[in-house]
This record gives sequence, structure tokens and C-alpha cells, in this order.
Amino acid sequence: MLDKVDYWLNLCDDNMTTAKWLLEGKRYLDMGFFCHQIAEKALKAVVSSISDEMPPKIHDLKKLAAHGGIYDSLSEKQLVFMENLNPLQIEARYPEYKENIAKTLSKNIVSK
Repeated sequence: MLDKVDYWLNLCDDNMTTAKWLLEGKRYLDMGFFCHQIAEKALKAVVSSISDEMPPKIHDLKKLAAHGGIYDSLSEKQLVFMENLNPLQIEARYPEYKENIAKTLSKNIVSK
């Protein structure tokens, strides 16, 4: 079980390195995508820690938190943070959303 948790946490570390590089390069939309990836993989580590099964192949952070049994213990601020990250996973890939999402991101916002 610990090996699966380490797997997901190692991916978080790799994605954090990439996110920092993207922040320095002012690639805020791409950085936001990697921030979502970090949160998703951290939640999949939580799921892996309580189950022998692989985490579900979903990307919705709130659903992953619920699947990991931690949703009810999250603060309102954490839930809002997840809600803000969720569009960066899927919508940011498609032209009809990408431009609008990119306009909402700044160095200050993505640094948080």
C-alpha cells in the first residue's frame, strides 16, 4: 500500500518542479494545469492510503476528496480552491474556454 502512496507523491514532486518552471516562464495557464495535477495526485495518494484499489480515473478534485473520505473535513477555503482548480484540468484544453481562463490568471493568482 505504501508503494502506491509514494508513487502518487513522487508524481506530485515532479509536477511541482514543472509548475515552478512554468511560473518563472510566465506560462500561467500551463502552470495552472500542473497545479491541478499536483492536487489530483495528492488526493489519489490519499485514496491509495485507504484502499488496496487504484484510485478512480477521474479528475474532479471534490469527487476524489469524497472518494478518499476527506471531503467533509475540508474547509470552505479548501473546497473553493478545488473548485477554482477544476476547470484548469479539462476546460483549459479547449479553445472555446482556454482564452477566457487564461485571462483570469496572473502571477499573483497562480502563485497562491
